Amino acid sequence: MQARRFLITGGSQGIGAALVAQARTAGHTVVFTGRDAHAVERVAVETGAFGFVADVGKGDDNALTVHACVSKMGGVDVLINNAGYAYRGEIGAMDVGAMRTMFETNVFGLVDLTNRVVPLMKAQAAGDIVNVASTSGMKGAAGATSYAASKWAVRGISQWWQAELRPHGIRVTCLCPSEVQTNFGGRTGRNNPNKLYAEDIAATIFAALDMPRRVLWPEVAVFGT
Repeated sequence: MQARRFLITGGSQGIGAALVAQARTAGHTVVFTGRDAHAVERVAVETGAFGFVADVGKGDDNALTVHACVSKMGGVDVLINNAGYAYRGEIGAMDVGAMRTMFETNVFGLVDLTNRVVPLMKAQAAGDIVNVASTSGMKGAAGATSYAASKWAVRGISQWWQAELRPHGIRVTCLCPSEVQTNFGGRTGRNNPNKLYAEDIAATIFAALDMPRRVLWPEVAVFGT
């Protein structure tokens, strides 16, 4: 793959940080966002990418993010919508307000940022959008109403965008990882060699991006062996 311009959300830790590192190692230019200023600075120093403190759930932040991409890179070739978090609760005791807040990041923020990036991609008649969903959005599980619903939504949104954007030379891939050993949800210390690592998910995304332009992987589920 020739050098491209990447925008990666949630790039200061976990899967996002692995994506930033692999993109920079491959010679790509990268702007990434995160909400933790210290983590953003650390990844920026380690990789040479441009880190930007922004909350994808806020429209003003997304506007600034796209402006940064244009000013730093001249545009965006690859958008990876990776930012997201989980609120879980059992029905009957659900905090619907917390669910709405999570949807602002996992769903509405993803749509808002992409809505701002797509005109840039249409103008160049090419681009890749990768939406990171989850296998939680493919099957039911107790206590997963809110989080799983947000990832079901991402899967559906990805399919609609595929139909809309393919005529413009823009590929949309939805990635559904199973459990990954990151500190997602504050869970640390999960040293289980049978689980996936952030680097595995990043490598899968780059495999999809490396496919010839005539090839589209609409949805990829990734499980540990």
